[in-house]
Amino acid sequence: MVNKVILVGNVGLDPEVRTLETGVKVARIRLATTERIFNRQTNETTEHTEWHAVTLWRGLAEVIDKYVRKGSQLYIEGSLRSREWERDGVKHYATEIVADEMKLLGRRTDQPQQGSVPPQPTYQSAQQPAYQQPAQPAYQPQPQPQAPVMPADDPDDLPF
Repeated sequence: MVNKVILVGNVGLDPEVRTLETGVKVARIRLATTERIFNRQTNETTEHTEWHAVTLWRGLAEVIDKYVRKGSQLYIEGSLRSREWERDGVKHYATEIVADEMKLLGRRTDQPQQGSVPPQPTYQSAQQPAYQQPAQPAYQPQPQPQAPVMPADDPDDLPF
């Protein structure tokens, strides 16, 4: 079975970071993802924004606390969790993403000046080291090979 969520979006409010009695840090953020939909018939683009509750634990919460603010752009990988509870006889439901990997996106100037952060670092949950430099270089588009040009004057002279 697979339960995997990948999001790229912007933080809507400053993160809420707490330290539990056990000393474990937990952070909650609201992440907005926007989908642009183009209607060919009307030639118009509409946008649909979805808000996601994301919970980050331990080392990820520490990184959130130090470097993430409202407006920060993040890449999040995690799993979907649903919870329900009862308060005053009323059932409540919540769905959230529990993150196990995070990348800070955007320009370096988007990050607070509280120290240096390498460009696009990858942070992982406690099962992995707290910080890991990306193992692969960023995607670089490869030039597309040029199609052979057929001579216009001799249609029988094919290039193969």
